[in-house]
Formats: sequence, structure tokens, C-alpha cells
Amino acid sequence: MNKEQFIQALKEKGIILTDKQIEQFEIYYQTLIEWNEKMNLTAITIKEEVYLKHFYDSLTVSFDYPLHQQKLCDIGAGAGFPSIPLKIVYPSLHVTIVDSLAKRIVFLNHLIQVLELENVEAVHARAEEYALKHREDFDVVMARAVARLNILDELCLPLVKKNGYFIALKGLKAKEELQEAQKGIQLLGGKVEKEVDFLLTDENDHRSHIYIQKIKATPMKYPRAFAKIKKNPL
Repeated sequence: MNKEQFIQALKEKGIILTDKQIEQFEIYYQTLIEWNEKMNLTAITIKEEVYLKHFYDSLTVSFDYPLHQQKLCDIGAGAGFPSIPLKIVYPSLHVTIVDSLAKRIVFLNHLIQVLELENVEAVHARAEEYALKHREDFDVVMARAVARLNILDELCLPLVKKNGYFIALKGLKAKEELQEAQKGIQLLGGKVEKEVDFLLTDENDHRSHIYIQKIKATPMKYPRAFAKIKKNPL
């Protein structure tokens, strides 16, 4: 997907990019490639693949979930996916990115600056520790390619406000992961609302977005320490 195809594909979804937004995506690509030479941010570096598998893929979550002025938390965003592409397209979002690797936070802070983004914060912290002081702070929490769902649910659901959403961006094993996470999701106060499956390309590049609504408060004993979460998922 080249830049023109990216612009057209979004237009077909009702998203009309401004000249500034188009420039921001170009700056994002150039900055990602420049910094990727110094640190491992992504294995995907070909421009057409970055536009498809990072930028467009990040934005697909907004095709089924309206985004406007919400407080969004992106857990383990790495190089900023999906939250930075979403922030570019939906500038009214208030975004907090939480990542446990300090050098990625350095990159993200630089990226936020060069893209001239406002109301975006990059926090160096472990998700389970961040949740202790920010319980139910966010309208929506997202995670893309971070961990299996039965681990992610305990990292993310405590951060979600009642009636808010935890949205997990998953791949081919989504149904299997959802099945093993059902008990934990309920225990943590969530309810699976829907699962949206699609192919990113005409090839077998499967994507699945799992939308989990927070219907009641998460018990205070969660999240546990990560070692316990990993050793004994709910």
C-alpha cells in the first residue's frame, strides 16, 4: 500500500486526510526508519508495508468504534501503534502511551514533538504498576501485539472506566485466545461485546478486534504482579 493507496483506502471508509495529516504520516515514517537504525523498533521497514501493516492496520480499529475526545491508553505501544496513527487522524483524542522500555519512550517523546501532537503523554512504566494509580481513568484502553489475551485482560481492564472499552487488536489466534480468557474477563469486570474479523490484505493476513466493555469495577486485588499474571493467568 503506497501513500496514495493509503489515502484512498481511508477515503473509502469516510476518513478524509488533510494535507497536514498526510505530512504527519510521512514524517512518522521517516522518523521511524531513522530511529530504527539505532534501536529495534520494527522489523517492517519497506515504506508500502509500514503504511499498510502499521499505519492502516492501526486505524482499522476506528472503523467499528467511534473515536472522539476520549481518554485513550495504549499499553505496550512500542513504536506508537495503534495510538499515534489514531491521534493523527482523530486529534481530539487524549492519549497516554505506557511502555516498559525506556528507550522506546525516548523515541515516542521525540516523535510526539516532531509530529507536533498535543495531549499525548508517553509514560515509562509497567502496565500493572501504572494501573495501581490510574484505576478506571480511561474511556478506552488498547493493546496491539503485546501478549496473549488472558494476560492482557488483567493488565488493561483495571484501567478502563465503567462502561468504557478494552479493545484488543489480535491476529490469527484470536478465537483461541478469547476462549481461554473468558473467565478472567468476567472476573475483571468485562463483557465481550463483539469480535470483528477481517483480512488486512487479499492474502491470509488475518486480523481480529475484540471489543470488551467494562460493566463493573475490577476487584481491587487486580492487577497482580506480572510474574504472577504470567505464571497463573486468570
